[in-house]
Parts: sequence; C-alpha cells; structure tokens
Amino acid sequence: MPDMLGHTAPDLETRKDFDRLNPTARNDAKLALRIFPREQHTISRKNISKAALRVLYRLNEAGYDAYLVGGAVRDLLLGGHPKDFDVATNATPEEVKKLFRNCRLIGRRFRLAHVVYGTEIIEVATFRGASEEEGVEGDRHIVDGRIVRDNVWGSIEEDALRRDFRVNAMYYDISDFSVRDYVGGMQDLQNGVLHLIGDSATRYREDPVRMLRAVRLAAKLDFRIDPSASAPFAQLGPLLSNVAPARLFDESLKMFLAGYGRKSFRMLEECGLLKFMFPATARALRRGDKALRALIEQGLENTDARVAEGKSVTPAFLFAVLLWGEVRDLAHTWSTQGKDVNEAWSRAAVHVVAEQCQRVAIPRRFTITMEEIWSLQPRFEQIQRKKVFRLLTHPRFRAAFDFLLLRAAESPAIGELGQWWAHAQQLPHETLAAALPLHQANSASDAEPVRATAPRKRKRRRKPTTGKSGAA
Repeated sequence: MPDMLGHTAPDLETRKDFDRLNPTARNDAKLALRIFPREQHTISRKNISKAALRVLYRLNEAGYDAYLVGGAVRDLLLGGHPKDFDVATNATPEEVKKLFRNCRLIGRRFRLAHVVYGTEIIEVATFRGASEEEGVEGDRHIVDGRIVRDNVWGSIEEDALRRDFRVNAMYYDISDFSVRDYVGGMQDLQNGVLHLIGDSATRYREDPVRMLRAVRLAAKLDFRIDPSASAPFAQLGPLLSNVAPARLFDESLKMFLAGYGRKSFRMLEECGLLKFMFPATARALRRGDKALRALIEQGLENTDARVAEGKSVTPAFLFAVLLWGEVRDLAHTWSTQGKDVNEAWSRAAVHVVAEQCQRVAIPRRFTITMEEIWSLQPRFEQIQRKKVFRLLTHPRFRAAFDFLLLRAAESPAIGELGQWWAHAQQLPHETLAAALPLHQANSASDAEPVRATAPRKRKRRRKPTTGKSGAA
C-alpha cells in the first residue's frame, strides 16, 4: 500500500516477522516503513561531519548497508547541529575494523566500533537483533528484566524496534540520501511528542536510565512526554537505585550541563524522578524553602547562559548548588547544638556528599571543590582585616563568591554581604585595609564603610643640599 507520501513500502506486520522479535515488540511496536526521498526532508550532507561521511561512504562502497542514525538524524531534521554522529550498519564490528585502520573495538556489554579521525570519534554499531533462535550470531544476557549484555546481530527492522524513542529510530541512507522511518518518528517530530518504542514498562525495566533520557530529551527539544511513556515513572522510578552511580553521574552531566539544565531540573521534579537522583535536594525542597528553589533555578539558568555563550562550566559548582539546602540546614543544626562552626560545616558536607555519591558517583576532584565552596560561606561573614585578605587570596574564592551572590534571596543580610564583597574587590589593597577593623565586626554593615577613594599621597621630603665645601 502507498504511504501518505505516495511511496510503497513492504508490509512488515506479519506473523513471521513478529515471531522473530522480542515480546516487547510484539505487544506494542508496529513496523510500517515510510521512505522520505531527498527532496522531502531537510538533511543536507554539508551539515554532516566529514568524518561521518567518510565512514558512511567507505562502508557503502565495500558493499555494506550504511546509515546515519539516532540523535544526529533527529537533530538535523529539526534544523539543529549535532555534535555526535552515529552510524548503523549490517557489518559486524570485526568487519568494520578490517575496513578502517583507525578503528578500535570497545565494550563487552554492547560491542561497538569507534573510528577515530583526530579528535572526532564516529561510533559504528551493528544492527541489533531480537531473535534468540539457535545459530544466530552474538549473545544476549538479561537479569531481572535488565539487558546487561546485548550483542545479537539482526536486520535494520529489528534494530529500529530495539531503539528507545520513535524520534531516535530514523535512518539516513547514504546510498540514495533518503530517510527511512519504521516506527513513526517523523510524525512525532512534527507533533512535538516523545513515544517509547514498545511497552513502556518493559523498556524501562530493560534499562531504567531511559526514564532520565525521556526527561532530558523532552527538555532539550521542548517536547512533551506522551502519557504512555510517563505513566510508569511513579512505579518504576525506584529502579534507578539499581543503576551504577557512575552511569548516573554521566547522565546528570548530560542533563544539567548541556544548555537546558533548568528545564531538565523542572521536568525531573515534575515527573517525580528527582528524589531518586538527588534525594537530599528533593527533601530540602519539600520543606517549602522558596529561597533555596530560587538559588537552584538561578544557578542552573546561569549555567545554561554560560553554555550558550561557549564559556566553561564545572560540575562542582552545579552539584554544590543542588545540595546546598541540606548542607546548610545540617551545619546550622549542629552548630546550634554547640559544635564548632567549622567542624559543623565540615561534617555536614561529608555527610551529604557521602549520601549523594551512593546515587550519583561524583568524582573526588569535584567533591573537594564543593566542600570548599560550602565551607567558605560562613567566612564571608568574618569582616576582619586579616581574615578578609586571607579569604580574597583563597584558590576557591571566586567560585565561593559567585555562590554567595546566588544566596542573595536567603535574606537581606546575605544580599548586603554580597554587595559588600563585590565592592571590596574593586578597591586598592591600601584603601580596603584602612577601612577594615582589626577585630571581628558583627556584620559587614557594622564595619567601617569601604570607600572607593584612594589614600592621600604623602609628599616626599627633599634631601638637604650641601654647599661647595660639603658642609650641611
């Protein structure tokens, strides 16, 4: 039957075809190939990296099927500029390696070929299959519904059904520059909606991280998540606790440091998944602290702006923002119980970081910076000459000061403190020293006002002149 574009496509919805697929595919997913020729889509080769084109052409010339696939196809169709280009082929990893001297094979869980051109890596994946028939090449291992190893090769049709979202299951064919859509991804792009391929609950059990990808992709594309894809979140969200913390760290970076962090955070909270990723953050926000919410959203917005401007961003500052509420509350509780202030802040930081790393494995190089940013916050209140200059020279002063500015919504006093330190940094050393007390003032406003005027220069005394005889 001709499709809506007038092109005929093979009817793949037969008993024989679906018996070869896994139960997920048979229960819900339907294959109905639509082919969009070059004149009916917006993908241009000039927007595809040269390295990806070289891989595609080489595979095609060697007699293999070669397709650009996944997020690159999706973003190109939406007019974006992908950073990564993935290739799907019927060539096995070993066959790919024979074609490219600059290729290395990676992974046991998912066997892949990486073709390296300078700093760019083109990931080449063999079509994944769903059949478990005897004699099929490869192996698959499933534990409690989770796919822990998947190296069964198959057809492009099977590969399409194995992908997560419909918008990620379109293939750009280098042989004729057409786009092949097996599951309705093009329609979802037009409607701005995300559908999972297959039964949502089963697909999330296979890989719980798909729930986070749904949130991240919806935030990035400004799409909505179809209710059939979001309904299982409440029941299956706890499965995220079984995901390797290191993997969740990578997912959190993709979610919060790619330019749409604030939107991702809001969707994560709305979908009920925040508590499984950042339990301390969720607890603090449930206490109704509006200032904390303002701090988090402003911090994420600032990060998004830096990414948009091409500036560097650090995970340490972001995680310090997300976990601040719990650290602050614990430190205040322990300090009011009579513990030394510095010890209270140190214990609070260690406690919160330890809990968080059980869910998201934040590397030590970042947690050290986080702890320094937090521990410096009470030191901003110590307006004393030696302590002020010691803080100004601290390696983490700038990050801690930026954090202080984010805290302005906590109270008028914190806002004034931020203004005081901002002004103090603009003054010459002598002017600032003259305005500061030797001993601790109660607050920044109690200290002698910091004036911008430079100190009066002392006149240099002239040396006495001597007479011709040399007498004074």
